[in-house]
Amino acid sequence: MSLLTHPDTSPSTSPHSTTFRVPGPFDPAHGHEQVVYCHDAATGLNAIIAIHSTALGSALGGTRFYPYPTEDHALADVLRLSRGMTYKNALAGLDHGGGKAVIIGDPTHLKSEALLRAYARFIESLGGRYVTACDVGTYVADMDFIHCETSHVVGRSEVHGGSGDSSVLTAVGVVTAMRACATHVWGSDSLRGRTVGVAGVGKVGHLLVDHLLDAGAHVVVTDVSPTAIDRVRTTHPDVEVVDGADTLVRSDIDIYAPCALGGALDRTTVETLRARVVCGSANNQLADDGEGGLAERLLERGITYAPDYLVNAGGVIQVSDEEEGFVLERARHRVEGLFDTTLAVLRRAAEQGISPARAADHLAEERIAAVGSPRPYRS
Repeated sequence: MSLLTHPDTSPSTSPHSTTFRVPGPFDPAHGHEQVVYCHDAATGLNAIIAIHSTALGSALGGTRFYPYPTEDHALADVLRLSRGMTYKNALAGLDHGGGKAVIIGDPTHLKSEALLRAYARFIESLGGRYVTACDVGTYVADMDFIHCETSHVVGRSEVHGGSGDSSVLTAVGVVTAMRACATHVWGSDSLRGRTVGVAGVGKVGHLLVDHLLDAGAHVVVTDVSPTAIDRVRTTHPDVEVVDGADTLVRSDIDIYAPCALGGALDRTTVETLRARVVCGSANNQLADDGEGGLAERLLERGITYAPDYLVNAGGVIQVSDEEEGFVLERARHRVEGLFDTTLAVLRRAAEQGISPARAADHLAEERIAAVGSPRPYRS
């Protein structure tokens, strides 16, 4: 896979990094400002940092530690993920651009303190243009090791001045967006008496179940992990459990909440789904999000889809609050602001006859154009 960029002509900040900068003004629909390849032979580090946009501030996005089959697969993923963070951060009202990083390898075998600290030194060399956080394969303890070498990291433990587990406010954001969807569809933000199907009751999903039951909803769950199901049953023995997501989407539910892996909304699911609303925490829910794709098909079927990168923004709002010295009440208040943002997206979509996915993109791009800087961010 080729990347159409030009090598940076400035002196390298590290003898083991290769950096590319994209010339010209930032276009939110195409291109990246900078892509950095990071190698450290002593620790086995092989990473890529992608900075999509710094128009709104330093690029914020997590580090994914994953055994990609090839470097090209890793590059494709980090480019897609970093672009997504530009839109997520813009729509969430954060003063951050979008970035992402991937460390190539199996974290169960390759991860070490030395590797994480070597990686952190590459982040530090970027001078604040990129701020990292947790993602697939990385955890709060890893962010603490990274913090030993750079201040440009959030998602740290509370002991080290961080906010701890970001799934806490992610779940708050999901139920907040769900209430906005209920307002749009049924005219009331109450979830009492609504049947909500939650696919995936892991870190975020099981907390979401707690919130839904507190709100008076009837909850139906499924998960591929018996352990995850057992945890929910132990806490809430009256929760209904079904065998698989295929069964769940065909059930008589009002709201479908995908909270596990991406691609939950494939062609078959969209055609068989009986819920009126889709609102969950999983990333990249639309298996096909191109022109005339599944977002439009959901619209045609009268199903309200709350864009995933809006719904799950509570986590990034939580960790970004660390930069001011984390205050839970302040962060929670900001997450609850997703109610108004979700309503704005759904109303824009209805007024223009477009999918909420497209409306969300438009609102994010408008914020970047209105308040963003055309010049790359420099600390």
